[in-house]
Amino acid sequence: MTKKTVKLRNGSINGHSRYSKLKEELDESIFNRNWSVLDTLCVSKNYKYNFVDLFSGAGGISLGFKKANYNKVMSLEIDPDASETIRKNFPESTHIQAEIESVTDEDILKIIGDQQIHVVAGGPPCNGFSVAGRRNPDDPRNQLFNQFFRVVRLLRPWVVMMENVPGILTMSKGTVKDEIISLFSSSGYDNMAVRILEAANFGVPQLRTRAIFVGNRFGKTNLYPKEILKREEYIPIEFAIKDLAAMDREPEINHEWTKHSEQFEERISKVPPGGSLYESYRDAFKRQHLGVPSMAIKENHGGTHIHPTLNRVISAREMARLQTFPDDFIFSGTMKRAMWQIGNAVPVLMAEHIAIALRPLLDQIKNKI
Repeated sequence: MTKKTVKLRNGSINGHSRYSKLKEELDESIFNRNWSVLDTLCVSKNYKYNFVDLFSGAGGISLGFKKANYNKVMSLEIDPDASETIRKNFPESTHIQAEIESVTDEDILKIIGDQQIHVVAGGPPCNGFSVAGRRNPDDPRNQLFNQFFRVVRLLRPWVVMMENVPGILTMSKGTVKDEIISLFSSSGYDNMAVRILEAANFGVPQLRTRAIFVGNRFGKTNLYPKEILKREEYIPIEFAIKDLAAMDREPEINHEWTKHSEQFEERISKVPPGGSLYESYRDAFKRQHLGVPSMAIKENHGGTHIHPTLNRVISAREMARLQTFPDDFIFSGTMKRAMWQIGNAVPVLMAEHIAIALRPLLDQIKNKI
């Protein structure tokens, strides 16, 4: 039997997304050689390292690091619903709900105390960079990135991990990427590496690519997780959400979806796998394929992707399953606000493998100091 290849708009089962060429160029660049990969399935997780999560959202990175046996000391997020989600699911750590620029060094140091922060992680929004001409360091649009580096310089973590959309690497013909690396270098992390990782390679039932910057201030090789699944082994969408198909709405576990009229359901019923309900909004109301990972999920004002077998959009809990959040991780706010939080999160399992990969690097540093 010939195996059928299903191509998706934002990725494909054969692993060639629109970022595949960029990923290869990055990995082969002579200017990006300060990295190595290791098998995260063979890493000891005995020592509990401390981390801080900036621009934490609802906590995808936080949960991934916690599952990798890190101690979450502090997180920061401006959104009130995401902050409430963080407070409910991480009661053991301190969370700051505020604009990062309003939080003083003294505020942060009061929380941290004399604890050594081993990792600062986060994903500052990238829209602060000008897309034309030379970047103005005083431009207020760059404030969020500058604030991220302010905290890094303040806490001097052993390792820094920053994630973002892969598009940031080609913004302004690569000058934004170069500026980010320059900012890391001026902050004491002059051996930064950046790679593009695909979440599906780490057991996430979703095609979702992220740019991952890693650096340390000890001149050591930065470590990334080795892919644990080949593309023919990717986890299909139905593996994650099949059991929820017959379940009625359950607001208590975020199993809610946009309500549709009978007429709207009839229109949805005619959308084929990979097709969209709208010609002009191709990323909204797209029916998912069976047998392959989910397309990258996002909230899209309630217009999440269409369920692969039902004539409705996927629920917030189904979105959370596709982001590998456990069912007991409950999101605060309305259904749409929960969807927004989930859609913007880093997949938990992907974050966990990144966190595990950093552990041998941290062990090297700990044993030398």
